[in-house]
Amino acid sequence: MDETDVILASSPVDAGISCWKLSTGEELLRHRGCASPPHGLICVGQRFLVSSQLRDPSSTSGSILYWFWNKPQPEVKSFPAEPIKPIVSNTDGTYIIGGGSLGNMYIWEVATGKLLRKWHAHYRGVTCLAWLEGQSLLVSGSEDGNIRVWSLFLIFDDERREEAQRLHEHSFSEHSLPVTDIACSTVGHNAVIVSASEDRTCKVWNISGKLLRSVLFPTVIDAVALHPGEEVFYAGGRDGKIYIAALSAESGSSGSYGMHIIGSLPDHGKAVRCLSFDSKGALLVSGSEDGIIRVWDTRTCNIVRTLKHSKGPVNNIFVMRHFGSNPVPSLNRKLSTGRHASPLPPPLEKYANEGSVSKTVVSLPAVPSGTFYSDRVIAKYGVELQRQSSSAAAGIELERMKQDYKRSIQMAQQWKKMYENLHQICVDDILAEDHARD
Repeated sequence: MDETDVILASSPVDAGISCWKLSTGEELLRHRGCASPPHGLICVGQRFLVSSQLRDPSSTSGSILYWFWNKPQPEVKSFPAEPIKPIVSNTDGTYIIGGGSLGNMYIWEVATGKLLRKWHAHYRGVTCLAWLEGQSLLVSGSEDGNIRVWSLFLIFDDERREEAQRLHEHSFSEHSLPVTDIACSTVGHNAVIVSASEDRTCKVWNISGKLLRSVLFPTVIDAVALHPGEEVFYAGGRDGKIYIAALSAESGSSGSYGMHIIGSLPDHGKAVRCLSFDSKGALLVSGSEDGIIRVWDTRTCNIVRTLKHSKGPVNNIFVMRHFGSNPVPSLNRKLSTGRHASPLPPPLEKYANEGSVSKTVVSLPAVPSGTFYSDRVIAKYGVELQRQSSSAAAGIELERMKQDYKRSIQMAQQWKKMYENLHQICVDDILAEDHARD
């Protein structure tokens, strides 16, 4: 099975989507007809590419396009009720979530194209989206400067929605200008959120909404990326620099910049619009206003290679691990006709079909703090969710409980190791005392 890290990039102008092999810089793909807004390019379940389209920022309409990996033209076109800017998908590619220019958010089921949920999330347009903690929580940023955390369990539970005073779990309102980017850590219940804004600050929050740190930069920050080690984060500025800031440890100024900023990478020349780490966390990939993509070695702060997008600025970039017996084709090879490829899903619905929406009410049993659901509970409630014909809620619920079960196993293994270490210390002490007596 072929495995390789690939870089995908797009632009707000009609410059298409480009794809390169990270290890060599070989160009693999070049898709046409893509003009994506920031945070508007994703890969769904490693099966196909999806991009929101907003060719005119003042337009009242937009579209969402699907591409096969190996075909240059978009194959499926959808036309949502309002222009969609940021989009995200869960790991399995079951759902697509989009943030609208009017502040609404949408959840579609990929396999059927059904619009499962729509709700008003912000007073102004949604600018960025991110998953948090086992993909049961969603974080959104907006032009109104607010950041909100949403529980998809609540979004899909009709009865709880009717009883709830508000739909969001937490709301952060410390930014004074539009939010430009959000990055989330992956440390379960201790997860943190890093947000960037046009107010020139990046703020670090815990999952409950407590502000842990605010970092003031010399320029507006449009992109943030958390190092996988979660000790620092990288911030791409409009002055062309990529700043390195401490995430949580006590730190002072580097001398050249402000508090908690511990360094920077060499100038891009023009504004840095997007950042992404490779799967191992050793390489950082940046895209900028000058259309150049740079690959950085974070240990040496040196550029490994540079790549050129076809035209225009680069406002979307991500690195993904591509698996499969049919790897991404090279431009030097003839592209497949797609005759034997599995068909793409249908277009996304513009409006929800109210007659087909069934009421979803499933209550999870209460568990003590610090404990997790067992695999038997996962199976039981998965069956109940499926019985209520809510495939969306079932998928999200099962995914969250699997994450909980995995963490419970890890915790049990840690306790076992601690017990074995303590037991060994006691045995060593007893043997040492016996030896001293002899």
